[in-house]
Amino acid sequence: MIKKIILFACLTLSSVAMVAQTTVNGTVKDSKTGETLPGANIKIENKAVGTTTDFDGIFVLEVADKPPFTLEISVLGYKMKKVEVTENNQTVDVTLTENETSLDEIVVSASRTPERIMESPVTIERLDSRAIKNTSSPSFYDGLENLKGVDVNTNSLTFKSVNTRGFATFANTRFMQLVDGMDNSSPALNFALGNLLGMSDLDVKTVELLPGASSALYGANAFNGIMFMTSKSPFDDQGISLSLKGGLTSQEAGGDNEFTDFSIRLAHAFSNKFAAKATLSVLEGTDWTATDYRNTRNGEMVSGDRNSDRNYNGVNVYGDAASANMRGVAQTLEGLGLIPGGASALIPSESISRTGYNEKDLMDYGVKSVKFGASLNYRPFGDDRLEVIWNSKVGTGTTQYLGGQKYSIKNFLMQQHKLEVRGKNFFVRGYTTSEDAGDSYNTLFAALNINRAWKDDSTWFGQYTGAYLQGTLGGLNSDQAHAVARQTAETGRFEPGSAEFNAAFDKITTDPDLITGAKFRDQTKLYHGDANYNFQDLINFAEIQVGGSYRRYSLNSFGNIFTDSDGPIDYDEYGVYTQIQKGFLEEERLKVTASIRYDKAQNFNGNFSPRVSFAYAAGENKNQNFRASFQTGFRNPTTQDQYIGLDVGSAILLGGVEDNLDRFSTTFGDGTGASYTLTGRDVYANSYTAASGGTVKADVDYIKPEKVTAYEVGYRGLLNAGSQRFTIDLSVYYNQYEDFIANTNVIVPYNASGAYKIFQLYSNSTADISSYGTTIGLNTTVLNGFNLGLNYTLAKFEFDQASNPDFEAGFNTPEHKVKLQFGKTNLFKNVGFNFNARWQDEYRWESTFVDATIKARTVLDAQINLTVPSMKSIFKIGGANLMGQEYLSAPGIGAIGSQYYLSWTINN
Repeated sequence: MIKKIILFACLTLSSVAMVAQTTVNGTVKDSKTGETLPGANIKIENKAVGTTTDFDGIFVLEVADKPPFTLEISVLGYKMKKVEVTENNQTVDVTLTENETSLDEIVVSASRTPERIMESPVTIERLDSRAIKNTSSPSFYDGLENLKGVDVNTNSLTFKSVNTRGFATFANTRFMQLVDGMDNSSPALNFALGNLLGMSDLDVKTVELLPGASSALYGANAFNGIMFMTSKSPFDDQGISLSLKGGLTSQEAGGDNEFTDFSIRLAHAFSNKFAAKATLSVLEGTDWTATDYRNTRNGEMVSGDRNSDRNYNGVNVYGDAASANMRGVAQTLEGLGLIPGGASALIPSESISRTGYNEKDLMDYGVKSVKFGASLNYRPFGDDRLEVIWNSKVGTGTTQYLGGQKYSIKNFLMQQHKLEVRGKNFFVRGYTTSEDAGDSYNTLFAALNINRAWKDDSTWFGQYTGAYLQGTLGGLNSDQAHAVARQTAETGRFEPGSAEFNAAFDKITTDPDLITGAKFRDQTKLYHGDANYNFQDLINFAEIQVGGSYRRYSLNSFGNIFTDSDGPIDYDEYGVYTQIQKGFLEEERLKVTASIRYDKAQNFNGNFSPRVSFAYAAGENKNQNFRASFQTGFRNPTTQDQYIGLDVGSAILLGGVEDNLDRFSTTFGDGTGASYTLTGRDVYANSYTAASGGTVKADVDYIKPEKVTAYEVGYRGLLNAGSQRFTIDLSVYYNQYEDFIANTNVIVPYNASGAYKIFQLYSNSTADISSYGTTIGLNTTVLNGFNLGLNYTLAKFEFDQASNPDFEAGFNTPEHKVKLQFGKTNLFKNVGFNFNARWQDEYRWESTFVDATIKARTVLDAQINLTVPSMKSIFKIGGANLMGQEYLSAPGIGAIGSQYYLSWTINN
């Protein structure tokens, strides 16, 4: 199949010819070393006509244009140079000057306008194709973890979550991720899909990451930070590129397993006006096996196992959440006349749990990710003054996701389609995101209902209690009676791998009714539009921008997650903003930027988000930059925060907007034949705090957006220490939060005898919460050209626990992190290497799944690469976590082992 794709691409691209009238040839070299520069771009100014240098730095450009015209010659990391062509067959030999530091690179996201990193008014991190080539990580997305202040939490081999400045979760709804301007978060599950639906390494042009609040420009959910991934243009980067990668993952629990990763990129400019590209990536492997069998109680780790704790509830064991008090069961049996009256007094008031199934018996750890992308680009005037872009991305795959429960994400499909019109000073775009959960299922309900398929809970607990009673009456001690009771109740159990187990598993994982099944059903959609205009060519005294956005959610889980059993739930959000930026003093060394945004969501009051920043460039070459900023951010409650209505066994999850209360109702029995119904209104009108055991009336408000006020100061500069030059980037921040979105557990009585249901409500905490931290990065060259980088991150938070005892902040971030980079791109001719080390101290992870301490860890990654010019190829061999010290990103996730890889990249 791959051979056919390549053959078709070659035939298609070779069929397009241009009648050449002018030929220009030459070489491109480094002005300092004199070495040739492969991959340099040579193009006619304001046109898509061009070529690139080969691996020897030589180019031949044949164009239909007649002289005179101007060539733009550029390569990442160097200053662009323009050369006039005045005659046919002209020879152009060019030397390019390397940027003094990475701080000279140009970014756009910090102010929505091009500027040097050095002069950016806020903290920003950047990754480009050169950094991707040199990364020691298996992929560019993994390599983000080497940036200062950035955390990457591994959920799966194919699904990783990026975060900055604390409060990390795998859903990570406080951090926004944009791929070519499109938000790639799942509209229903709310998590950013990482690179499960993203772009291949071959197509990445730049990655820009803004830590901290950015709502003033980018709206809701740009709360902890925002990441922009921009792909290459088919006008500027043409040709066929291939990448083949393979290797091993190694883990104590899962053993050694092979993985493969194939990517291809096809791009061609058919003329000055029309270009197209297509990309395909396919990754297959085996995920990290989860075998954490530690015991839990009420979301905390406790001592014991199945042999020592009769109410055992293992981390990666499911189905054992079904638990009952033996004396309560005995009293029910007495009422039914199944045991003698008064016999319940012989039964201890002790909780017992059903025997569960291990996660590895419920989940296929094979993972797969297939990503396809395509774009059609049209320039009506034959240059970049105006461009119309149709961009489509389709991703499908199998992975795992840890939220409140563990999900097997199987044959998940997500697609995005965008139409964009952009020019020098504006863009207008609209896109849609749709998802289909495919064959995904919830492992908790799979285990619960497999158990119930061979014996319902009432029968199992009744048999256990009855057998215990008989054993004690027969002279057995308590331990012996419990052993006999479990053996009796387990009669008929479906053993993993048996025909009965497999049949029940297949039936339950295709049944979307969580009373009897476990299938995760969802076809939610999102529609989004945004626009921006820069008045820089119309207004001279300052740079002024205006813009806005609109978004519509259409929730459609068929009642499986949301309260949408009667049809999709639609709701809207919109926002408008403006920004003014002006330079002051000589050479505009002081740059002041002010912006404000207004956002309104259908279910909430409007919100203003201001930002003010100051950047002062000192030094002869403006290489000493001081900055300070004040900005605000806000986060709208997610789709689940607003409209979930899901019974997960241990509690019923209920979204917190008023509209949802009228949509929700649940009907249930109590085992005696009586039936009860609770509505959302009942829950809010008659609930009690879980912390009080049901004695204190709960006072829970409807959910509303959470807010953050952020203060930051920083410095970027180029420092000289004798002959040694250092770049330094320092930032210090302080965040104050208001109306932090949190979960509150309440008890809702439903009959006169005091029986109750537990609900988990989505609301806002009244606790005073703040966080603060600092990052500092140092980079230099040592030992005649070796690159050395070192960065440190401090992250802390504070809140008054006493003001809200039931609240868990979930900061989930180590206080201290240190990262080291050492390498050289030209260790020998055509040979380079890179080495990365990361250390972080232990920290507390809090979530609705389970809380635990994550141990400190040190991780080493390394790679060595060989460039073969005659083959237009780069070979790389490397490994991640080379020390083999397995670690957990969070409790419930498989321990992360080592990954070794060999890659072959052609013509990139």
